[in-house]
Amino acid sequence: MLIDLTVPELMKWQGLNPKPADHDAYWDRALKELDTVNPEPEFKPAKFSAPFADCFDLYYTGVRGARVYAKFIKPKKIEGKIPAVFVFHGYTGSSGDWINLLPFAAAGMAIAAMDCRGQGGLSEDSGGVKGNTYQGHIIRGLDDEPDNMLFRHIFLDTAQLVRVVSKLPEVDKNRLGCFGSSQGGGLTLACASLSPEIKRAAPCYPFLCDYRRVWEMDLAKGAYQELQDYFRHFDPRHEREEEVFTRLGYIDLQFLASRIKAEVLMFTGLMDTICPPSSQFAAYNKINSPKQVKFYPDFGHEWLPDSSDLSFEFMMGL
Repeated sequence: MLIDLTVPELMKWQGLNPKPADHDAYWDRALKELDTVNPEPEFKPAKFSAPFADCFDLYYTGVRGARVYAKFIKPKKIEGKIPAVFVFHGYTGSSGDWINLLPFAAAGMAIAAMDCRGQGGLSEDSGGVKGNTYQGHIIRGLDDEPDNMLFRHIFLDTAQLVRVVSKLPEVDKNRLGCFGSSQGGGLTLACASLSPEIKRAAPCYPFLCDYRRVWEMDLAKGAYQELQDYFRHFDPRHEREEEVFTRLGYIDLQFLASRIKAEVLMFTGLMDTICPPSSQFAAYNKINSPKQVKFYPDFGHEWLPDSSDLSFEFMMGL
């Protein structure tokens, strides 16, 4: 049973959400703002330890003054420069357990796992937006100036993390990769879009793509529930629907995807009713760099067998 388009249709899908006319200028301006921010990184030895790896609590400054947290691990024995990878977590979660990062250090790589501001980890949410902040980050700042949308800041946090880690003397800035699932898959696309030095990106069923498609499939529930809540509370007759979806276009990853320079490996479950396949392919089809996708016909928004192994092997190619 299909819940979305057929595979041939997915490979041609270009999305429904409107793109703001000044989208490119918006993100050029955002990156210029990031250029003015001194990250002031602090690497503090972590309580967690491993015999073959050095583990650090990393804090750095993102836009609007927020101190962002990431776990950082590197091998104890380093000869020459080593590759680095960045991992991003699912919506409302955190960077998780240290042990999940150790295979990369064991393979001779550095790895950084970021906590999204205002979610389940240690990063600050500097807040300060006008209008609604009801139940969710997609709509945070939606009724303020577009430059104040929260996911704009989170996307920029991924780029700032790349800037911090790539400047470390032991890291080879020409061998960088990123990966993650759901929101982490979306932030993988954001990171690769805003950090052209990323060479490999492995998003798994990426979130934050083609909001209007999700809406029209009646899937504004679960991770996208806040879209429905927003209209019910703040625009019950949908008098501002076009304006709202156009504003969301600033943080719709399908419109950043053309900036990606990295080789991309994506994973998609064709039964996904949380981040429907067509929303993912609105972004995938706009990627102009080398890319491939692994389909899971009988799987939804869940663990996809071998996807972690394949992502690991993909990053080993850096």
